[in-house]
Amino acid sequence: MRIFTKTLSVLVILTICSSCASIVSRTNWPLTVNTDPAGAKVEITDKKGITVFKGTTPMTTLLKSGAGYFSCQSYKVKMTLEGYGERIIPVECTLNGWYIGNIFIGGLLGMLIVDPLTGAMYRLDREYISETLTKDTANMEPSLRIMNMNDIPDNLKAHLVCIE
Repeated sequence: MRIFTKTLSVLVILTICSSCASIVSRTNWPLTVNTDPAGAKVEITDKKGITVFKGTTPMTTLLKSGAGYFSCQSYKVKMTLEGYGERIIPVECTLNGWYIGNIFIGGLLGMLIVDPLTGAMYRLDREYISETLTKDTANMEPSLRIMNMNDIPDNLKAHLVCIE
């Protein structure tokens, strides 16, 4: 009877003190960024505007999901490449499904202290960003091209101006 009581007590303590998301899940999540064309500069800033990563595509980095007690993180992924338009993609954090496991396991300590402090109660809303960058025509230098009259499409010939 004494062994049964000790075993039951240990199981009850472990159940009450467990933190499901911290044990089963993680606090840092991978984010992979690819661009077409490759070689774009990537700058990731957190919700306070602090740069947390700089690199070039293709790349993978780990991002924290928590930003403090019961506070999730959010990021802006900025991709730039010479001659192409800038792209900014938001990355948010959402509630981690394993955090709900604390209810079923009975991990009150995990639900109110451990998972909210470590950030394990949240996860990134995406693991992969793939963007096709478009040519930036607004910043192109004007140029002069000499063409043969026969090489100009018919729909553009109506816009030609005769210079004498």
